[in-house]
Amino acid sequence: MAETSPWQTLEIQGLVTILLLSHRRAFDSPLLASDRQGTSRRLSAQELFNSSMAVLAHDNTGDPALIYANATALKLWKRTWLQMIGMPSRLTAAQSERRERAASLKQALAHDAIHTYSGIRIDRHGRQFMIRNARIWTLWDEEGRRCGQAAAFSSWWWL
Repeated sequence: MAETSPWQTLEIQGLVTILLLSHRRAFDSPLLASDRQGTSRRLSAQELFNSSMAVLAHDNTGDPALIYANATALKLWKRTWLQMIGMPSRLTAAQSERRERAASLKQALAHDAIHTYSGIRIDRHGRQFMIRNARIWTLWDEEGRRCGQAAAFSSWWWL
C-alpha cells in the first residue's frame, strides 16, 4: 500500500476545507477556481497543494506555528513539508520585518481579512523576497471558532 503524502492526510484534507470555506467567508469568492459544492476533499487538497499561488496557514497559539504550506510556498521558502510545518510562522520573515508582519496579522484578525498586504520574507538560506497583494484571512473551524490565519499570494520577486 502506498504511503499518503503529508498534504493528503485526512487531517490536512479537513484543514483545506477550513481554508477554502474561510476564504469564501472572508472575501465572498473562492480561493480555487475549482472550489465548488460537491468537490471531494481529496481533490481540493491536491489542487490547493499544486496551485501556482503560494498558500500558507498558521494556528492561533501564542507563537503561531505553520500548519499548512503548499508546494509553491515550500519552493519559495526552500523547505520541505517536514521543515515548514510546525515552524513558528514568524520565522518566514527576517527579524527586521517581524514587527510589521505582526501588525498586519493583527489588523487582518481585527477585520477577519485584508487583501492588499505586501512585505518582505526570507527563505531558509537568508535570501529575501518581496510579496505583493497577499490576502490574509481568519480561519474558522466547524464550530465557528477562530483557529488560525491563512495567506495566499501570486506576486513575488527576489530582492
